Amino acid sequence: MAAILVYRWRLAPDGLATRRQLRTLGLRPGGQDVVAQIERPRRRRGPLVAYLYSIELAKPVRPMTPTKWAALAKANKARRTCPECGRDAGYTLPTSLGMCVACADASAQAT
Repeated sequence: MAAILVYRWRLAPDGLATRRQLRTLGLRPGGQDVVAQIERPRRRRGPLVAYLYSIELAKPVRPMTPTKWAALAKANKARRTCPECGRDAGYTLPTSLGMCVACADASAQAT
């Protein structure tokens, strides 16, 4: 196993970026290996770690196809549809309730 370079927080050289930073540039790692990592120290726990990738080797983000847009819309609709009343709540249903707030209130009052 090869050793990986470790940089302190905010001291990474230019030309390296995290996944999030690549995404804001419209890029993705594209299968490349991690080049280095950044460690941000914390007081009572281990350090936060972020992996760095080369910007030069990064590839452009794949564009969304109409099929992907349709699948995403279908998944989001399923997250908004109440299994009790079958209506679109207009918001993502809370996982703690498992149903829309109106149905949760009605079932709480019934018991």
